[in-house]
Order: sequence, then structure tokens, then C-alpha cells
Amino acid sequence: MPPAVLTLDAQSGTGQRGPMFPIRDHNPSGRTPWITWALMAINIAVFLATWPLLPSEEAAFVLFDAWGMVPGRISMGQDWQTILTSMFLHAGWMHIAGNMLFLWIFGDNMEDAFGHFGFLAFYLAAGLAAALIQLGADPWSPIPMVGASGAIAGVLGGYLLMFPRARVDILVIIIIFFRIFPVPAWIMLGLWFAFQLVGGFSAPSDEGGVAYWAHAGGFVAGVVMTVPLWLRRGGPAFWSRTHGLPPHPEAEYEIGPSRIPVVRRRR
Repeated sequence: MPPAVLTLDAQSGTGQRGPMFPIRDHNPSGRTPWITWALMAINIAVFLATWPLLPSEEAAFVLFDAWGMVPGRISMGQDWQTILTSMFLHAGWMHIAGNMLFLWIFGDNMEDAFGHFGFLAFYLAAGLAAALIQLGADPWSPIPMVGASGAIAGVLGGYLLMFPRARVDILVIIIIFFRIFPVPAWIMLGLWFAFQLVGGFSAPSDEGGVAYWAHAGGFVAGVVMTVPLWLRRGGPAFWSRTHGLPPHPEAEYEIGPSRIPVVRRRR
């Protein structure tokens, strides 16, 4: 991975930078999520096609400089197409894996809510909003920005509005101990958004790293674009009717005892 690139990584603040990350929700979809699967397939295919270039810093930078979004060029009215192409580039295995995990967990429910083509428009619009927010935060940056999680952040924002109390299973890893905790979506997604704000105010962007403002902007855009759908469902009455839970029976998973042996301290 080149040293100077801004990555849009949904796991920033959770799994990649801490001992916990979501593994699934308890919110089954009512329709086959064709668009979510197609977006995942395109992202994975593009990553596999470009992966041979990534071990070379020079080749990777040429790739990201050509197809990633460079804010300085956008500010000069150039390379607007890279706002779209940058959404399908990833800088490493953890980058693509984290983003696809979040899209797989939360995308199907938002596709169910918006419909197939409505969700595709929503996803791309959230990615555009995320890119523009990052552009506004650092309009003359020469550093390429790549990754899908600006758009995925919009999915998270919409999910928070529609299903704030849907249960999300969080895997917590402490050394050799693994434990899964179900938590309401508003806690997990609220913490995720808070991490993006903290990162945006504290992390320098002139040296590469995570594009926190794109994450925060995509999230807010997702909430705003979901408001009309939420109002059509009844707005506050929808929450009162569903109590913030999915409007259908939750999925149940059997979590058996861990097979990892526990080594007790000898006295």
C-alpha cells in the first residue's frame, strides 16, 4: 500500500483499530439483495484485478493517482469521473474485507427498504456526498482517496434511522478470548459515527490514512436521504409501531460454547 493514500475503511474505529467488530445483525431481509451482492462482486473483482499492483508502492500509487479521487484536481474541475471509480478501489486485504463485511451486514436491509434500483441510487448518492464532504474538508489535497465506505457509511446512517434497535452481534477479541455480544444498532452505529468525528478532528489528512470526514459525511447523507422513506412509513409513528425494531421477526442464532481451551493460572 502506498504511504500517501486516504482510505475509506468502514472498520476504522471498530475492528481495524480495536478489539471488536460487527459480524451480523438479527434483521433478515424480505427480498433477495441482488444489488448488494452485485456491488460486493464488483468491488471484489476490481480488487482482485488490481491486487498484483499493490505490493509495489510505485505501481500502487500510479493506480490510485489515476483512478482514485484527488481533491486538488476536483477543485480545478478535472477528473470528476474519479469520484465514481475511487468507490471501487481498495488498498489491501483488510480494507476490502472490512468494507464488504459492513455492506453484507447492513446493505440487504436498506435494499429491502428502498427497492433494488432505489438502493443503487441511494448507495451511489451517499458515495458522492462522502467524496464532496472530504473535498470540502481538504480541497487542495494531492492525496488520492479510495474505498467504498463513504457509500457504505450512508447505508449505516439509513439503517440507524430505520432500525435503531435492531440487534447487531459484536465480536469482542481480547488476546485469546472471543465473545459475541448482541447490542442495539444505535449503540454500535452511534459509536462508529463518534469515532469518525473524533478521527476527523484529530487525525492529519496530509499524510494519508483514513478519510474520516468522508465517513461522517456519507453517514449524515444516508440519514438525510432516508428521512423521506421513514416519513412515508409513518415517521415517529413508525418507530412507535415497531419500537425501533425490524418490522418482522428477528433472526435467531445459536451461539454455542467456545471451543478455545481456557488455560487457568497455577497457584
